[in-house]
Amino acid sequence: MKILLARHGETAWNAEGRYQGQEDIPLSPVGEAQARALGERLQHVHIDRAVASPLKRALRTAELALGDDRLARLTTDAGLMEIAHGTWEGLLAAEIRERDPDRLHAWRHAPHEVLMPEGESLQHVFDRAWPALARAADGLGEHDTLLVVAHDAVNRVLLCHVLGIPLSKLWTFRQAPTTLNLLEGPDVEHLDVVRMNDATHHTALFGEAVHRAL
Repeated sequence: MKILLARHGETAWNAEGRYQGQEDIPLSPVGEAQARALGERLQHVHIDRAVASPLKRALRTAELALGDDRLARLTTDAGLMEIAHGTWEGLLAAEIRERDPDRLHAWRHAPHEVLMPEGESLQHVFDRAWPALARAADGLGEHDTLLVVAHDAVNRVLLCHVLGIPLSKLWTFRQAPTTLNLLEGPDVEHLDVVRMNDATHHTALFGEAVHRAL
C-alpha cells in the first residue's frame, strides 16, 4: 500500500510564530492556496481512503486536497491531532522564551524529554498517532492508496518511527505546509520512506518558509 502523509496548510499563527497545538485555528488565505495546489497535484492520483485530524486546518486541507468528487472517502481521527502545547498555546516563541526559557531550550535540544506545561510529550503524541495511522490503513490492499492529513509534530513522530530514529532527532528534518511524505509497504509495520517533505506543488526547491513555532 501507499500512504501519502501530508501536513496542513499555513495558518496566520504559523506565519506569526505563534504556538497552536490543539487550538482550532483555520487556514489562512496562503494556506488555502497551498491546499488547493496540493489538490491539483493529487487530482489524478487514485486515493482509496483519506483520514484527517479533526482540527479545522487539517480537515480543510484534506477537503481541498481531495476535491468534491472524493470527499465521501474522508473521515477524521482525533489520534492525529497536533501535540497539546498546554499553556504555550497562543503564545509567540519570543514570549515563551521569556516565560519558560529552560523548557523551550530543552524543546529545541532534547525534545524527547519535554512534557508541555499542562500538555503532552512527544511520546504521548506517538502513542495515539501510530494507532490512528494503523486504523486508517487497516484493510488496505497492496495497490491501495491512503491520504493522511495531520500536523507537524504528528508527522515527525510517525516518520521517526518509520525511519527507525529516536524522537531526540525530531528536528533533523522539516515538514513544510501541505508537504507530502510518501510511505510504501505491505502494512504499517513494514513501511519504507519513498519521499519526504515534498512541497514542490507550491514552493521552489530553495524557497521553503521556516516557521518559528513548534
